[in-house]
Amino acid sequence: MIRIHPFTALRPSFEDASEVSSDPYDVISTSEARERAAGKPKSFLHVVRSEIDLPADTDCHASEVYKKASDNLQGMIADGVLQRESQPSIYLYRQIREGIAQVGIVGCVEADQYRSGEIRKHEKTRPDKEDDRTRHLLATASHAEPVFLCFRDAPTEGTTIHSMMEADMESSPLFDFVAPDGVQHTGWCVADPARYVSAFEQLNRLYIADGHHRSAGAERAATASKQVDGHHSDGKEYGRFLAVVFPHDQLRILPYNRVVADLNGLPADEFLGKLRAVGSLEQAQAGTPEKPGQVLVFVAGEWWLLTFPESSIDRNDPIASLDVALLQDRVLAPILGVGDPRTDSRIAFVGGVRGCEELEKRAGEHGVAFSMHATSADELLAVADADEIMPPKSTWFEPKLRSGLFVHEFERIDGAKA
Repeated sequence: MIRIHPFTALRPSFEDASEVSSDPYDVISTSEARERAAGKPKSFLHVVRSEIDLPADTDCHASEVYKKASDNLQGMIADGVLQRESQPSIYLYRQIREGIAQVGIVGCVEADQYRSGEIRKHEKTRPDKEDDRTRHLLATASHAEPVFLCFRDAPTEGTTIHSMMEADMESSPLFDFVAPDGVQHTGWCVADPARYVSAFEQLNRLYIADGHHRSAGAERAATASKQVDGHHSDGKEYGRFLAVVFPHDQLRILPYNRVVADLNGLPADEFLGKLRAVGSLEQAQAGTPEKPGQVLVFVAGEWWLLTFPESSIDRNDPIASLDVALLQDRVLAPILGVGDPRTDSRIAFVGGVRGCEELEKRAGEHGVAFSMHATSADELLAVADADEIMPPKSTWFEPKLRSGLFVHEFERIDGAKA
């Protein structure tokens, strides 16, 4: 039984929403954040990338960065840039990119259910990134950015969660704007939060789509707060974290493409010959493979379509059957010598949103690029259900959730440390 909770949101006004909202912390560098926030005191980048308000040589993990994030957040509240709702609620958040919409439920989920595995993960996390998120959470006493979750929608008492959402989107929006990247963002407050609470109780699992480090940091912040809270109870807000939860069939997953800097000492003709030994190979045009089991390869100025034999793929194995795993196991490791893509400096990963021109540019005359078929939402959930870990850089989600549209505050407990 999944427990989702209404929360008393901090959020900008309709008029300020576009100016406040920002890119999430993990898709923008400090220099990019400083440039985008220049002359924009209301930008939420001052909270999620608060080092931009400190000297340029400041370590972005220094203690003063987290203190500055807290100070900036409190300043936005004091100035009325972020306003606190009068009562807890649940919200809807719609994004439209290139004419395709996805709509999620905004609420709080429980750190205990992340800990128990009812909120499923599919990626490994890095301790240093967990530390960063935990310190930011405890310093600001807030979940400043939501985790991107998904669920399998199914009829309950003759209706689906999606149909409930459609009815609530008939009301006046809390915000409605188009971001600089062309994505439209719209939000609503639901009429009856209890209906969503009841509907989620019929679900057994939620799945992390994007935000594994935020989830891990939220669990650590909850544990740290509980350990030193002399008045702990299950209803404390620090035991919950902010999420936007989408029906899994609405997710837009783009491919995460690969570029290897060289051919491991092989001439291009010999490399192509080795590819023919692992599958069929034919000349092709730039683009994206039409179906699973195929990879487009750019080498020596030409594109080729590599198709792995279907009979050689175990579709019952949720990991080995992924295209990124097939490429790694049959091409990158044995032919190009890329043993561990997490640590090998010869390989780079390029989000599918960048297009084939970027792959051609990065491969150049001496490297090779691989345009992948996107991992599906069903494949992602199958990996999570099997308690497995996706290969690195398997999914690229677009559009990204904007930061600053919803903030969840929790109790500041003296002595809680990352």
